[in-house]
Amino acid sequence: MKPKQDTKELEEAKKKQEEYLNDLKRLQAEFENYKKRQEKENSHFKDFANQELLKSLLTIMDDFEHSLNSLDKASKEDLEKTLELLYSKLKNFLELNQVRPFNSKNEKFDPYKHEVLLQQESDKEDIILDEIQKGYYFKDKILRHAKVKISKLGGKQND
Repeated sequence: MKPKQDTKELEEAKKKQEEYLNDLKRLQAEFENYKKRQEKENSHFKDFANQELLKSLLTIMDDFEHSLNSLDKASKEDLEKTLELLYSKLKNFLELNQVRPFNSKNEKFDPYKHEVLLQQESDKEDIILDEIQKGYYFKDKILRHAKVKISKLGGKQND
């Protein structure tokens, strides 16, 4: 009687093993489908966010086009006012979207914030002498590094 019971137990164990394997395969497939859905939703979310951002920029683009169309009729003062207005709108747009510039001039060089384009001999080392292109934060992350000219020790050094 023992061999029949062992065979029965073995068949039950194989059946359970097959059930577990099928459950695992089903869960794996569900997880893969979930990952694909999430990637698709993330992509749609990014597209929607970019769409809203770009739509906001269109009003500034409209103002630029209007200004360009009236260039021949505008006086120098009108052009200055228009440029100031466009600059102000763009600056406000960036601020609303949490993009803000950071000042680098006379600061100590920081490779995480600055990109060195030029160096000039000086009595101080690694001080930013000039900001060639502003750097910007997006929230608290660097969006664009500032392009800078830094000082480097030059001339004779006393040992």
